[in-house]
Amino acid sequence: MPSVQTKYFGILSCRDDEVFEFPLGLPAFDDEKRFVLIQLPEHAPLVFLQSLTQAALCFPAFPILAADREYQLAVSAQDLAALELECGRQPELGREVMVLALVSLHDPITVTANLMAPIVLNLTTRRGLQAIRQDRLYSHQYPVERCILETSC
Repeated sequence: MPSVQTKYFGILSCRDDEVFEFPLGLPAFDDEKRFVLIQLPEHAPLVFLQSLTQAALCFPAFPILAADREYQLAVSAQDLAALELECGRQPELGREVMVLALVSLHDPITVTANLMAPIVLNLTTRRGLQAIRQDRLYSHQYPVERCILETSC
């Protein structure tokens, strides 16, 4: 079983079917094409998108519905095609796609999630991308409720 070196979690084993391919990379990380999702129960609902080539490149994220229970997905036709999803309709969260909001820590108590440009992962083809919304319905600095960060809530 292949393994991945991480800066924050040591060496982790991962199967090939756990790897997500990002053909376009991520904005500012165009050469980073392969990531694995790390889900540790002690950090739930927080998950980590770990690069397979750079041990230090790891993005914390929340499932989009943990950040906003009413989130409305709006993936462009071009992004749907890149993800190899049916055009003309939005994919179903949890069944067809996993959608993650990248998390930013601005100071010790201010945490925000990027709902304007979520990470969309096709659960069948294992393709992913950052889908930048064309509207202004959501912010890239959506305040994260403190309760999400504490497992006792």
